[in-house]
Amino acid sequence: MTADITRLSATDLAAAIAAGTISSIEATTAHLERIEAVDGDVHAFLHVDADAALAAAGRVDAKRQAGEQLAPLAGVPVAVKDNIATKGTPTTAGSRILEGWVPPYDATVVERLRGDDLVIIGKTNLDEFAMGSSTEHSAYGPTHNPWDLQRIPGGSGGGSAAAVAAYEAPLALGTDTGGSIRQPASVTGTVGMKPTYGGVSRYGALALGSSLDQIGPAARTVLDTAALHDVLAGHDRRDSTSLTGEWPSFTDAALTGRKEDSVRGLRIGVPKQIADGAGFEAGVTQRFQEALAALEERGAVISWIETPHFEYAVAAYYLIMPAEASSNLARYDSVRFGLRVTDASATTVEKVMSATRSKGFGDEAKRRILLGTYALSAGYYDAFYGSAQKVRTLVQQDFAAAFADVDVLAAPTSPTTAYKLGEKAEDPTAMYLADLTTIPANLAGVPGISVPGGLAPENGLPVGIQFMAAARDDARLYTVAAALEQTLEDRWGGPLLAQAPQLKAGAR
Repeated sequence: MTADITRLSATDLAAAIAAGTISSIEATTAHLERIEAVDGDVHAFLHVDADAALAAAGRVDAKRQAGEQLAPLAGVPVAVKDNIATKGTPTTAGSRILEGWVPPYDATVVERLRGDDLVIIGKTNLDEFAMGSSTEHSAYGPTHNPWDLQRIPGGSGGGSAAAVAAYEAPLALGTDTGGSIRQPASVTGTVGMKPTYGGVSRYGALALGSSLDQIGPAARTVLDTAALHDVLAGHDRRDSTSLTGEWPSFTDAALTGRKEDSVRGLRIGVPKQIADGAGFEAGVTQRFQEALAALEERGAVISWIETPHFEYAVAAYYLIMPAEASSNLARYDSVRFGLRVTDASATTVEKVMSATRSKGFGDEAKRRILLGTYALSAGYYDAFYGSAQKVRTLVQQDFAAAFADVDVLAAPTSPTTAYKLGEKAEDPTAMYLADLTTIPANLAGVPGISVPGGLAPENGLPVGIQFMAAARDDARLYTVAAALEQTLEDRWGGPLLAQAPQLKAGAR
């Protein structure tokens, strides 16, 4: 029974809880037992509070027994990336500098989860302060891909993606600064959505790049991802970048995608500059072309379009993001926030600060802080940071021009499938290129979603297909993603994750 419960989609589990055939306590217990069985090998979670989760589940069951009308996902377990504040539960951002910090408040998205009676079961692992594409840069050890425990689960949100792929949670929250929800979804065979910038409140997310960061949902199906997005979306007065206005039902948009003619006449553009096959693994290109053909068979119109400045997006991003990170992480200085390291040599504030930041931050965080500080320094600001912002404007103009001719853009989510742990440890630039196709959406603030596109023939590992749309057009992405998902699953005879190796305790 436990295995059956953890294999249910979030929407099916919610329906069973609403019908009374499964209690929230039973659902929560099943997922906690799954975590106990396999997370020693996967290491998706940094903190699990079983008592708090079971208490929350008990409250949901009591409300239902009392006849209260509850939200659609009430009683369903959810995991939260550990750079999102959770009151009473440690939030470390994967860094020693925040080890043991327990927030006195909830992030807005966490408030909304609790308000809809979802059950938070734990905090997931990530690259330190979301700086990475592999979840190897966590101060608490790497997360492992459930498809192959010797491979990376993507990053920075590899913990959330791995938790979903390993059936440890049906839903999870992530943050996406340059692809940190979508790229992990791609390499774990799951679904991940970066909403329009400002569409989901960032209040309570520990900032990396404030003009780029976006909280979003992760799940195993497009419908589940849409249902969680419905919980998260909406204006928040505490976030000055939060968009006003109502959002359509993303759940309805996903359900529309399952209809026969849902994408007939939909104009899908393929950016020549990022999806021409250069730098992509052969299996990634093959599955992407097959996905386009599948949508074309359903009536979509495919065209190749020019996005001349996309090829400069990675370079611009790795100046803008480190610059913002350098500023945001300056607060962790031993005086205002975080760890404090003192010894006999720490005789001044400056020396205490230096000792603290040297010990508290890992190598990748230090690398990006140094790069950002340099880019912002006198004499280099205009040449580096200023120029990168100009490129950002050109990328935004490319999107605007593209969406004048097409409804959505499509590309492989990642140029490669999951590589082996440690394979790119000595080559940070190679790791940065994992975000080649995801970064443009963050620079422009537009939404993007990754859905499973099949397995690469050369290694049997998942390939992700990404769709991007104009700002505020998130619902359209759920429709096209659901259409592709249904078409491919009909061919496969079920979800892609059904083809994943079965995890067993002590497998690694």
